[in-house]
Amino acid sequence: MAIAESELILNDDGSIYHLHLKPENLAHTIITVGDPDRVDQVTQYFDQVDFKIHKREFHTQTGIYRGKRITVISTGIGTDNIDIVFNELDALVNIDFDTREIKKEHTSLNIIRIGTSGTILPEIPLDSFIVSETAIGFDSLMHFYDSAHIQKPEISKALQTHLNWDKNKSVPYAIKCSTTLLNQMNSDSVQKGITVTNVGFYGPQGRVLRLALQDNLLNQKLRSFAFDTQKITNLEMETAGIYGMAKMLGHKAISMNAILANRATGEFSTSPKNTIDKLITYTLEKIISPTKS
Repeated sequence: MAIAESELILNDDGSIYHLHLKPENLAHTIITVGDPDRVDQVTQYFDQVDFKIHKREFHTQTGIYRGKRITVISTGIGTDNIDIVFNELDALVNIDFDTREIKKEHTSLNIIRIGTSGTILPEIPLDSFIVSETAIGFDSLMHFYDSAHIQKPEISKALQTHLNWDKNKSVPYAIKCSTTLLNQMNSDSVQKGITVTNVGFYGPQGRVLRLALQDNLLNQKLRSFAFDTQKITNLEMETAGIYGMAKMLGHKAISMNAILANRATGEFSTSPKNTIDKLITYTLEKIISPTKS
């Protein structure tokens, strides 16, 4: 059955509505970044860039890195944008834009987030890297989809009990990363951890400027939580949405985090750009490395 024009929206040139991409513009290995300016920071290492487009916060470039075709796309901040980006990336490979029907043969994408983050553990140093083995979403995105089959409710329930979770807040959801990409991206240079995806940068992450918090002990409680020896290591704003959307749509996803802030010690990196550059080059080298079984 053809998908209605109001649901699958295409531009006059045949590109997908928000991203302004056509299927031929997209590689099957994709790096997502939050900041549109960070796209150039990634593709500066490419051997060539064959395609560029920038619409709103969605900046996309596709090119070649050491023989590997890669697309780099900015998502902006938050899981609301992740919902847009991942639905449209999937549509580009799994929906026929001419017939507006779902393709019989499914295409799976490899999606790697390169993002910035803050740790809540005092022992994790600034400018280090964390790969998100599990992501816990404090947003409500997954609850709008039939997503129970991809969630880890045992983690969510344990965390809600530990936090004495306020009933007025969205129920947290927990989702695992792609094991394949975790094995490919992992090394002694990165730490594995549980990443919490928040719905904001200030109050939802326990920052206080002029507004009081509903729970001013939230970060302390998060710091003392453990599930099967795994601890919550860092806070950011996209990873849980990425993992959820990818799993539901049949794609592989992993989140690589550059730790620029230590919330426990109150420190912030003195060389954030250099740290992000190091994570970019690390990730690019891992992408072209053979996948471990």
